[in-house]
Amino acid sequence: MSVIKINAITVPKGLGDEVARRFAGRIKAVDGRKGFQGFELMRPTDDRETWLVITRWDTEEDFTAWVQSPDFAEGHRSAMKAANEHPEPLPLTAELWSYIVELQADGSTD
Repeated sequence: MSVIKINAITVPKGLGDEVARRFAGRIKAVDGRKGFQGFELMRPTDDRETWLVITRWDTEEDFTAWVQSPDFAEGHRSAMKAANEHPEPLPLTAELWSYIVELQADGSTD
């Protein structure tokens, strides 16, 4: 089953659109990496300030290899350079959560 990495990011009010824009600018940065299965950026629909960045990986080693890669570091640098309205780092805090999929349903009625 998949390894799930969730980066829980606290996004202060008023910065959500900028966070979404920066992620959109590098959404394909992980495509093609060994073991990468998918990515989702989740914006809260209530008053919470915690956004979730969810990635799925074949193995823990695949995720670690991505985080330690030059592409990972360059992707974060490039996002900073591409930022127009807020070229400085955004005042975000983050916490990395790690899960494995224990059970999964595919939504079929069979």
